[in-house]
Amino acid sequence: MGIFDKLFKRNKEQQEQKEALDQGLEKTKQGFFSKLTKAIAGKDKVDEQVLDDLEEALIGADVGLDTTVAIINRIEARVARDKFLGASELNRILQEEMMGILTDAPDSHYQSFGLPDNKKPYVILVVGVNGVGKTTTIGKLAYNFKKNGKSVMLGAADTFRAAAVDQLSIWSERVGVPIVKKDMGSDPSAVAFEAVQQAMARETDVLIIDTAGRLHNKAHLMEELGKIRRVIGKKMPDAPHEVILVLDGSTGQNALEQAKHFTAATDVTAMAVTKLDGTAKGGVVLAIAAQFRIPVKYIGVGERMEDLQIFNKAEFVDSLFSLQ
Repeated sequence: MGIFDKLFKRNKEQQEQKEALDQGLEKTKQGFFSKLTKAIAGKDKVDEQVLDDLEEALIGADVGLDTTVAIINRIEARVARDKFLGASELNRILQEEMMGILTDAPDSHYQSFGLPDNKKPYVILVVGVNGVGKTTTIGKLAYNFKKNGKSVMLGAADTFRAAAVDQLSIWSERVGVPIVKKDMGSDPSAVAFEAVQQAMARETDVLIIDTAGRLHNKAHLMEELGKIRRVIGKKMPDAPHEVILVLDGSTGQNALEQAKHFTAATDVTAMAVTKLDGTAKGGVVLAIAAQFRIPVKYIGVGERMEDLQIFNKAEFVDSLFSLQ
């Protein structure tokens, strides 16, 4: 394959991903823009009524009250400064404000399914409650890393549910990657330790470890996640290198409550927001970014394995505002 063929293939994949993103956010876009269009219909400037209607539209998209108030306050400040702000400019200003809220990726490997050169295996701990798409996200991560030329191993440390181990086993077979697992009720930290040990022995590029989706209480959750991290660290001192919290975008404000719970329990470094294609409340991504200042690294916009995408804030905002 020549250089131009590779370039064409890459551009085609990027175009397909953008189309999938546009389609995935269609419900959010339709709900938000119907209200936004109503807010500025017949208006030649941004006045108090426009701002009230805009506030309703943002809250309806699950941007969240605090984030919505912050956006409205900044727009009010711009109106006061510029004296006259045309309603036709509102889209552009909203895009600028949303871009400012979303957290920039801290490292270049956040922009692709790449990995740092100096960490092998690169250990990813995945956390989140049952039902948010955690196991599916792990499977899709494994697929995309493998597609990107990386060797992958899975660790089934959610030993409290037999279904969790079974589901992850199915994904390991589907993607064609090895898995480390034990019987239900086994010590999760022992599974994590053995997974790191095997990944190091095989010189695996990336190890993705599943964890329990629901424990008895917050203290139990903190204790279990803390133990897993300590045990992993004994084998590989700087691991885990990443802790990804998976949230279901369709649950709206409940996703924020889950984020509070898990960020208090462990040092979450990135978030994956799933099921954005099935909800009119994709604005929750903005609420999460604004409240926790933790980068959203992945978003799920469909059922296919390719529909777990690297989050690109410019493309996300563009998709919200693109009318088709």
